Amino acid sequence: MTQADSSTAIPRSALLEMPQGALGSRHIILLFALLFAVWHILTNVYLTEPGLWQNAIHFAGFAFLASVTISPWGKRAHTKWAWIADIIYGLLVAAAALWVAWAETGLYERSLAVTGQGWQFTLVDWAAGLLLIFACIDLSRRVSGWVIPILILLSLSYILFLGTMLPGVFRSASLPFNDVLFRTLYNDEGMFGILGSISVTNITLFMIFGGFLVVSGASNFVIEASKVVAGRIKGGAAFVAVLSSALTGTISGSAIANTASTGVITIPLMKSNGFRAKFAAGVEAASSTGGQLMPPIMGAGAFVMASYTSIPYGTIVTVSIIPALLYFLSVAFIVRIEAMKYDAGTDIDLTVDRGKMLSGGLVFILPLTVMIWMLMSGVTPAYAACWAIVSLILTSWATSLLAKFTNNGMFKPVNMGPTQIVDAMTTGIRSAIMTAILLTAIGIMNNAIVTSGVGNSFSLMIAQWSQGSLALAIVLIGLASLVLGMGLPVTAAYIILAILTAPALAGLMADAVIVEQLMVGISDPAKSGLFFLVDHPLALQVASGMSKAEAWELVRNIPFEIAVTIRPVMVDPTLQTTYLLTAHLIIFWLSQDSNVTPPVCLAAFTAAAIAKSKPMATGFESWKIAKGLYIVPLLFAYTPLISGNFAEVMQIGFFALFGIYATNALIQWYAEGPIGIVTVPMLILGAIGAYWPLAWMQNIGGAALVIAVIVLSSRARRSNPPVKVEEAMA
Repeated sequence: MTQADSSTAIPRSALLEMPQGALGSRHIILLFALLFAVWHILTNVYLTEPGLWQNAIHFAGFAFLASVTISPWGKRAHTKWAWIADIIYGLLVAAAALWVAWAETGLYERSLAVTGQGWQFTLVDWAAGLLLIFACIDLSRRVSGWVIPILILLSLSYILFLGTMLPGVFRSASLPFNDVLFRTLYNDEGMFGILGSISVTNITLFMIFGGFLVVSGASNFVIEASKVVAGRIKGGAAFVAVLSSALTGTISGSAIANTASTGVITIPLMKSNGFRAKFAAGVEAASSTGGQLMPPIMGAGAFVMASYTSIPYGTIVTVSIIPALLYFLSVAFIVRIEAMKYDAGTDIDLTVDRGKMLSGGLVFILPLTVMIWMLMSGVTPAYAACWAIVSLILTSWATSLLAKFTNNGMFKPVNMGPTQIVDAMTTGIRSAIMTAILLTAIGIMNNAIVTSGVGNSFSLMIAQWSQGSLALAIVLIGLASLVLGMGLPVTAAYIILAILTAPALAGLMADAVIVEQLMVGISDPAKSGLFFLVDHPLALQVASGMSKAEAWELVRNIPFEIAVTIRPVMVDPTLQTTYLLTAHLIIFWLSQDSNVTPPVCLAAFTAAAIAKSKPMATGFESWKIAKGLYIVPLLFAYTPLISGNFAEVMQIGFFALFGIYATNALIQWYAEGPIGIVTVPMLILGAIGAYWPLAWMQNIGGAALVIAVIVLSSRARRSNPPVKVEEAMA
């Protein structure tokens, strides 16, 4: 299941399904996809096209592929005339994208020659520009449903005429149509701007690398290695799902693809291991969602985050390691509790195929090691991905030679010959179609948001509604992410939320620093003078100091347009960067919840189809299991999990595990055994102490209480044996 399921678009599977008599066209499309993949590698390593040309070629190719692989014709999609119409449409859109890049110089020359009359588009320029906007609306509808097209139309209407009709902070001046078209096509925030660059230089290359990992047999290593780790643990089949989804997340970058690829193996394995069907599906959906959070790829969000924050990609990946581990351990804890509660996870064969593990391990570990080493050394992600692909091909050849010379059956490699390389490249290009189309389409909205300033208005609204409360702001953003995620892929939801709410969230964190300075008094006239811009009596006490309550009252009454002037002066630039990164990570994590949260939770529905469980019940189960999506962002906000030194991060992460276990035990109403009137308060107090940031006494006390509950509940289990799933369902 994909987001496109909600639309009338019909996929022509694997770039191959053509009408009768179109075999030649099929081969041409495959050849084009292969050459397009090669171009993506070359343009990031050797070629030096201008950014506009690079992004235009990128969209032109993917628009053509989207046109011929996802048809809007319903049941008539595979007729010859529909196929011809889609090819012509795709070629026209591709030609329009290339024309826009070629026409830029002439547009500037004509507009400079006739000053004061706006941008001088020719008739062909107008036709190409309008066709591109229409294509973004149409193709985004084909790949993800109606939400993005509606938002595009609203954003264009907002800067054309709708903004003049709205009241208050959302009122905006209208722009001439030719100005809107120019900004949409040529601005850095537009169709062929920043987001397009992210797609062409990073995301598509990592999708191609993922295609190589899949074709090379690296997924075999994921499953077999997970069996080694989990084979001797109670509930081992479910732990296989958690581990394999964590590792597969480095390949797919998609929760739904992750669920579909590993779920066909892990869900039946969990069911045969005694787990409830909806729980098995929920574990797979929650674990696959975590694959989006797993370094080094982290879906597409990490690349977008690096571009928006100007924080190095390596830094984002590094600070995300401990949070990702906390998430997967939170899922593992709930698996353990379920296994103990229903006496599941025994008497199953988890025999390891060592040949698949050894062969797949080499093509999984070595290329990823090369990529991570290059990322840490400071090269661009695109360059690192290209060399990771080369190292994977060389590794597969070396493994094949080793298998040939040893001839003992120990290695079962996939030799990456020409056929496999073509398959890997076309697989990667196919998986990148949706992201490439959506990032270009979202560029239209991004331009409208930046041009109109509505992002600042939305940030002001979040700041006003939250009343300075960081927790309330996170709740509001979480609700917004859930609503957006019902109709958008998580990357698209993250981008929109980051544009609209990241400044407000980072500002709220910076306000805490300003409050501390106001409490002791600000003697520097250059700084204290800024507060005289605030129309509030407490502004007169800035130099002498005030109570904490008074400081917060003053800060909450600073207008947004003045706050953005005061914060850079009052808060250290390094801290501002930390708060910006923290805000983006919170939004990024919250944007994942739509995969597992009803009513629209596509990863959970995909898992339910495999498990043959009820979709909505599976959605609620996956939502319970994925509670780490909410716990870890709160740790981002209220502890130095991102900004602390190594010892601080380890302390927070280690004791948070006890808090997470206690939280899951309370949700499941079970620990190592049943919990009751004595152990529940112990779990609550233990969780509070374990979560308390950088407080050794509270942390140790909280951990001790949780351990005590584990011991007591284990004893209670021996005297009150659990009910097996079959008996519970009877």
